[in-house]
Amino acid sequence: MTSTTTSGTVGASAPDGARRWAVALCWLAVALDGFDLVVIGAVIPVLSKSGDLGFTDASLTTASTVGLVGVGIGAVTIGPLTDRFGRRRSVIACVVWFSLLTLATAFAGSVAAFTVLRFVAGLGLGAVLPTALAYMSEDARPGRNGTAVTRVMTGYHVGAVLTALLALWLIDAVSWRAMFVVGGVAGLLVVPLMWAKLPESQSYLRSVEGREQHAKEVAARTSQVFRGRYLPISIGICVASFMGLLLVYGLNTWLPKIMGEAGYSIQAGTGLLLVLNIGAVLGLLGAGLISDARGNKATVLLWFSLAAVFLALLSIKLHSTALVYAAVLLCGVFVFSSQVLVYAFVGHLFPPEVRGTALGMSAGVGRVGAIVGPSLGGAMVTAGIAYPWGFYAFAAAAAVAVVALVTVPAHVAEPLTA
Repeated sequence: MTSTTTSGTVGASAPDGARRWAVALCWLAVALDGFDLVVIGAVIPVLSKSGDLGFTDASLTTASTVGLVGVGIGAVTIGPLTDRFGRRRSVIACVVWFSLLTLATAFAGSVAAFTVLRFVAGLGLGAVLPTALAYMSEDARPGRNGTAVTRVMTGYHVGAVLTALLALWLIDAVSWRAMFVVGGVAGLLVVPLMWAKLPESQSYLRSVEGREQHAKEVAARTSQVFRGRYLPISIGICVASFMGLLLVYGLNTWLPKIMGEAGYSIQAGTGLLLVLNIGAVLGLLGAGLISDARGNKATVLLWFSLAAVFLALLSIKLHSTALVYAAVLLCGVFVFSSQVLVYAFVGHLFPPEVRGTALGMSAGVGRVGAIVGPSLGGAMVTAGIAYPWGFYAFAAAAAVAVVALVTVPAHVAEPLTA
């Protein structure tokens, strides 16, 4: 076996040092992805107000949507690739890709250039999350899958929180372009550490022994993810993932603008974006523990149900600033961890041989929801009905996720066979 500095192992029998590096570096990769979750929402109000590069609300909606199309394509295509070439190389390649393209976005000279760069960067961004989640599912100790997945996903929202905090100062002090410089440089600084310390997944290394036979078996098993008794499971999971990411990206892209329609300032809207993602981190810290103790299905159903309730409550105009912030915080607690619990559920239902493909499927279909969410929000903003109807629409999406997940069994009786 080679050194853990290049292709070591991580898994149930991996050394503690390798396990810690895997968790820390996957967390960092996901945190960089979290930057992208918030950065477009943070710069949209400024670009909308200033008209810089010639942006309008309609072209901003197009730019955010096209970027998410790239993210969706990246999420769908990475699953079979990471099952074939490994988690380590996939994560590192994706971080290099989106960091360079994010940095280039800072120097965009037109709406078209900005939009194209967002699309190409999205290809790498979309691929990071399912790869890191497959990694963490394989790293998890028995019975701790929910905690492992939600733990690494705190990085997603810590990255979002730090981005929102940075935006409150940096956009006014420097410009919106500085946000993309910081995001790109941060990613490139992490790459050498990943190259030196990120180990390969032990489950993946075991699965590639006898690679030719393995490739045939993976192809056969992958097809079973989309047929037979796994077909209704995949459909239910995909619908829930679609709705979950519709909520995550719809809220993070348009919450500052929607709250602006309710009479709040740009800074107050960005502050609410910050609170939303603080709620996400708090929700993730508790959701994984509860999921492991009470079961994946019961927990994700409860979380989506509460998300629907609190999103509907946001449609009520509150005159107390403290109550508004509390309501947004509670939305963050349940909305974002609901989506992560879907990923944990996938990790529980599908075996290691096709877990990357199953997670890529879930994330990829979910990314279509990530496109629809900002598009839906943008359409309502353009029509002048985003407040309060945007919150009604988001609450309905959470309710649809509940219905879809009711059809998914809590456990799969037997593993996949070739």
